[in-house]
Amino acid sequence: MRAIVLGIGNTILSDEGVGVRAALALEQSYHIPDEVSVVDGGTAGMELLDIIAGADLVVVLDTVKAGRPPGSIVRLAGEQVPMFFRRKLSPHQIGLCDVLAALEFLGRLPAELIVLGVEPNTLELGTELTQAVRARLPRLVELAAGELAARGIALQPRATRH
Repeated sequence: MRAIVLGIGNTILSDEGVGVRAALALEQSYHIPDEVSVVDGGTAGMELLDIIAGADLVVVLDTVKAGRPPGSIVRLAGEQVPMFFRRKLSPHQIGLCDVLAALEFLGRLPAELIVLGVEPNTLELGTELTQAVRARLPRLVELAAGELAARGIALQPRATRH
């Protein structure tokens, strides 16, 4: 199995950077096995084509605007993912949508795509997450690890220093 955890976002637009920060936190919290790639996708678009082509599982970590209270966790899978792109919930979906359309055309779509997101409080210029979103970062990391575990890839926690 080849799994990708893809953190996307712009870290200079406050809560917009939650996906990138969650991917980094996942790497810092767990030993990542060889069959899993944790990718900082930043604001990349078509550059992601070769990275996710033909993967068995892609877990996207991102900001998701779903009209819920700031800090709400949003999980989309299966048939919900195409609806996610039609409703324009994420600032990155145009780039990611283009990547997925190209992969579909090439017959290289990931076998499974999961979107885990956090409802932002603000997307204003700033390098820090707001409190509402920062508080949900550990849960987003836990959910990403859970998606892998549900498919037989158990991540081992790193030892914490005191």
